Amino acid sequence: MTATTATTITPTAARVVDAVKVYGSGDTVVRALDGVSVDFPVGRFTAIMGPSGSGKSTLMHCAAGLDTLTSGTAHIGDTELSSLDDRRLTLLRRDRVGFVFQAFNLVPTLTVAENITLPLDLAGGKGGKGDSGDEEWLDALIDVVGLRDRLHHRPSELSGGQQQRVAVARAFAGRPDIVFADEPTGNLDSRSGEEVLGLLGRTVRRTARTVVMVTHDPVAAAHADEVVFLADGRLVDRMESPTADKVLDRMKAFEVPS
Repeated sequence: MTATTATTITPTAARVVDAVKVYGSGDTVVRALDGVSVDFPVGRFTAIMGPSGSGKSTLMHCAAGLDTLTSGTAHIGDTELSSLDDRRLTLLRRDRVGFVFQAFNLVPTLTVAENITLPLDLAGGKGGKGDSGDEEWLDALIDVVGLRDRLHHRPSELSGGQQQRVAVARAFAGRPDIVFADEPTGNLDSRSGEEVLGLLGRTVRRTARTVVMVTHDPVAAAHADEVVFLADGRLVDRMESPTADKVLDRMKAFEVPS
């Protein structure tokens, strides 16, 4: 028998291929993305960094199906987003994608527990996954985010860091394939920010989910498994096992001398 070497291919939770996004026209045209191709592997925590105006938030919004590309393709798993009508795209975002934003976006009249389960409640439960499975998942998730003693509190009774932990739990509640986080520590002090970033990393490792985070902060990016760097709408570098110092040094290369 002839021995063969198997090549392991890591599946991707999301990817964009030759992504172009143009805003405006004529003299006011802005090419926010200029032919970006990047994949976000399953079970990994990836940070997107770049100077202001580099296209990092545009990339996240297009990869997540919150905005459409001018040309190129965006995929969640094997699903190409431009092939979906509005209804199917809404269902995909509901069932397969989670979001964490800089603003916590919690419902003030609901308890922590009710805020966490809100996406499931609005969807009437996730078809095919079973109520008992949802309950087990949520119970484990509450322990991961450390909110067991806060379930009956309302958002106004929580610190900013605790509110963002609720938002993280809510994002993962429906067992999405991927969670997109846009500057999730932007409204937090450094200690609370560290707690939330550590939480995102632990959730990725313990649940085998995927997180893609946009950030401008090298310390935040250092929590990721990998950093992708954008400049002028183009992918210019990728860094495995980042540290804050290495990320900061790479970002300095983008600075324009005054």
